Amino acid sequence: MCAKYCILLLCAVVLCGCQSSGRYAQHSDSAPTFVYDEPDYTDADPQYEPYREWNSRPYEVLGKRYFPLQSGKGFVETGLASWYGQKFHGHLTSNGETYNMFAMTAAHKTLPLPSFVKVTNLSNGKTAIVRVNDRGPFHSSRIIDLSYAAAKKLDYQQHGTAKVKLEVIHFDENNQVTVGNQPTVSYEQYAGIVPLPEEPEAEPVSADDDRLYIQVAAVSDPERAKSVSTVLSQLYQVPAEIPLINNIYKLRLGPLADRFQAKMLLDDLQKNGYPGAYTVGGNL
Repeated sequence: MCAKYCILLLCAVVLCGCQSSGRYAQHSDSAPTFVYDEPDYTDADPQYEPYREWNSRPYEVLGKRYFPLQSGKGFVETGLASWYGQKFHGHLTSNGETYNMFAMTAAHKTLPLPSFVKVTNLSNGKTAIVRVNDRGPFHSSRIIDLSYAAAKKLDYQQHGTAKVKLEVIHFDENNQVTVGNQPTVSYEQYAGIVPLPEEPEAEPVSADDDRLYIQVAAVSDPERAKSVSTVLSQLYQVPAEIPLINNIYKLRLGPLADRFQAKMLLDDLQKNGYPGAYTVGGNL
């Protein structure tokens, strides 16, 4: 009888321990303790994914009830972002996937799961596209928890939080795309950037001007051209221009001080989402 009582008592202790050690009961987090290879900071690839029905039901955490949105179309939000890392690495997310702090993912309290979100760090203009597959952060002043990789891409992992703008990238079954509160467009219009020739010919700025520029992209949408040029100009601290040539806006950075600056800028652009960038007005 005594042995049976001891077993029951032990089971009760184990159950209590399990209840008090859930993922949201953890009080601290950290960056990776070690990394074998530098993570790949490539954006998540937005596409149509049906919402998980069981993730659309109301739920309760820490005594507060949350009501998930039935659609993320048109969603825009501004506020503080935080990030989560080592403590949660390898745990299951709210939609049953395994959390990977080196993937471009995020947690949000009410967006449908999964959702794709463009996140802009308002302090430096850097952007990342993440796939929301988890719930959180359950802290009143924060609107989204990014993975460690996403936070590092936005360059705020050392600060803990950053003021950001969220814009859901919503795809429907017919590949119609809505970014934030912008008008719905086709996938081709969303992509926006006209493919550059495999071996582009440098377009002279003027007959007697040999100053160096970097042509980043050719864009058909003037608003997109202005938006991208503003962000890149602020990010790299160089002038930007978007001349209209044959009904296409050529997004250029420059003029640049010398070939060394142009080479460094070109290498950085090609590594960070603009592999087709090339020099205009001179050769490296």
